[in-house]
Amino acid sequence: MKLSADLSAFADRLGHAFRRPELLIRALTHSSLSSSTRPDNQRLEFLGDRVLGLVMAEALLSADQAASEGQLAPRFNALVRRETCAAVARDLGLGEVLKLGRSEMMSGGRRKEALLADAMEAVIAAVYIDGGFEAARGLVLRHWGGRIGAVEADSRDAKTALQEWAQARGLNPPRYVELAREGPDHAPRFTIAARLETGQEAQAEAGAKRQAEQAAAHALLSRLVQDET
Repeated sequence: MKLSADLSAFADRLGHAFRRPELLIRALTHSSLSSSTRPDNQRLEFLGDRVLGLVMAEALLSADQAASEGQLAPRFNALVRRETCAAVARDLGLGEVLKLGRSEMMSGGRRKEALLADAMEAVIAAVYIDGGFEAARGLVLRHWGGRIGAVEADSRDAKTALQEWAQARGLNPPRYVELAREGPDHAPRFTIAARLETGQEAQAEAGAKRQAEQAAAHALLSRLVQDET
């Protein structure tokens, strides 16, 4: 199987030559276009999320050998969260080659954050299956590299930094609201919202409440700082 011209260009941007091009096609196929003969990318997304997490954990440990778990967790969450995966996908032009059903396409699916993030994780898995862990690791470090440096530079506790931001503007401390808890007791997933009294908020998901709170605080603070610039 040969890749089409647009998929070949996308693979070039990834920096990986696929020995099994069907893996890339599957990684880019949304469930709205799947069929019995055309599998979607959901299983690959599941795997890619874990590969991305391992690469990021390894990279953060290597970059700061003195950091505690409490310092590393918010950095990790900032790098693997949906918004970051979608941003990398946009940088690569993934939306342009995403394979969608008509209804999803008509509703702007190529720009949807969730679809881009899921497909980006699926692409990581496709590279992992096609070329092994080193190939996947290289892919992630190439396209997340600048973000790893940025999150290392902003290594303060995100909840503390957000509280300081709010207090400096005469606002009450942010509130952290549990929106959802999913999964079994041994592997829960928490969705937490960090909220200011102004109504501004950001949400994040993680396997522990504290990590989700840190990630939500980081996301909200990043947005607030960006709005001020």
